[in-house]
Amino acid sequence: MSDITPELLTRFDVPGPRYTSYPTADRFVDAFVEADYVQALDQRRSGRVGKQLPLSLYVHIPFCESLCYYCACNKIITKHKERSADYLRYLSKEVELHVRHLGPGQTVSQLHLGGGTPTFMSDDELRQLMTMLRHNFNFVPGGEYSVEVDPRTVDENRLAMLADLGFNRLSFGVQDFDPAVQKAVHRVQPAEQVFQLVEAARRLGFESVNLDLIYGLPLQTPESFDRTLFQVNRLRPDRIALYAYAHLPERFKPQRRIHAEDLPTGSDKVVMLSRSLDSLTDAGYVYIGMDHFALPEDTLAVAKRQGRLHRNFQGYSTQADCDLIALGVSSIGRIGTTYSQNAKTMEEYVDLLDQGHFPVVRGLALTRDDLMRRSVIMALMCQGHLQYEAINLAWLIDFKTYFCKEMGQLEELQAQGLVQLNEAGIQVTPMGWFFVRGVAMVFDRYIQSDRSRSRYSKII
Repeated sequence: MSDITPELLTRFDVPGPRYTSYPTADRFVDAFVEADYVQALDQRRSGRVGKQLPLSLYVHIPFCESLCYYCACNKIITKHKERSADYLRYLSKEVELHVRHLGPGQTVSQLHLGGGTPTFMSDDELRQLMTMLRHNFNFVPGGEYSVEVDPRTVDENRLAMLADLGFNRLSFGVQDFDPAVQKAVHRVQPAEQVFQLVEAARRLGFESVNLDLIYGLPLQTPESFDRTLFQVNRLRPDRIALYAYAHLPERFKPQRRIHAEDLPTGSDKVVMLSRSLDSLTDAGYVYIGMDHFALPEDTLAVAKRQGRLHRNFQGYSTQADCDLIALGVSSIGRIGTTYSQNAKTMEEYVDLLDQGHFPVVRGLALTRDDLMRRSVIMALMCQGHLQYEAINLAWLIDFKTYFCKEMGQLEELQAQGLVQLNEAGIQVTPMGWFFVRGVAMVFDRYIQSDRSRSRYSKII
């Protein structure tokens, strides 16, 4: 991994979308309304192919007891535990609306509870939630059923309860083990507590344990983050998600409590990322791509080796591409050739459901060009290669002609060692895999259009 130097990261690790969807959520429009979403649901129910494919469910639980200053998620900070009981009633209303259009007993192979803090809910509320979901959907054996866990909100008994409810995957939000960094971001959780919980999760038989880490937080240094990585490697979770902190206080109010002078320099962030890549791969982790690492025997690493990797709104997945029902405030879903997002405020979410409406307020109906580019981007990001003939046959185009401008940009990336081009297709190089976001951005029509407009505006 020493080939991925800070110099290379500075040059190629460019800001851009994570491509959990294409087009990305910032391209959604308000013109996509409830009627468009209902039409997509009805088409799934009446279509032969759609209704045979399993569903994925995402449930957003927005509540947190305390504020983490770095957080950019949609959340509600409250000590009032009774709010989650009321929220559960509205989730039930939203599920009832879906069943009305999809029919009962739709097969589900993937469930993710995100937040916020899903474990803000009491044990009884989580049981009610899972009972309600299982009553309306058919959860298949062997599916991926995961929940995000704030280590400060659980003990071994709560983890056992989650296992009893059918969850087989956990994701612990750790971010950093350094006490000074934890205090600076208002998320104090002793390393010993996390170690005990991960050990308990293994005893309870969870199939996969993920740890979320963030580099670039206040008071972090390359040396302090080295110590966190040392502890992570001792802990040896099945998966690791390593994210870069983006300081955008003008967009996210909680970040205004972070002092800009406490943030590491850009060069220090690059060093942290470079050392992280070295540390984790030296410890035996496989770099899956786009911030994700997994042990070689983990299903995610196996899927990558076998060319079965997929990508959805939760990141890389072993589950085949499928429709996603998104439940809860601000949730983003996908049905057929559409994306949709629920209301971002609790007031609007509740009001729409009280009126008997789906809480969908924006989204996108994908064009043929969108769908074609999505297939190209996902092939590059998940398999690392693309055959022109496969795209030509699927979409009845000539790849090199249709993507003439993009081929010119790819030739530049080839000169830089990120891709290899031949008569048959595109291959992302081993080095290029660490910068696959930049390769995918070549085919993002929206980003390319933005750049063209920017260049034009400078000219005039």
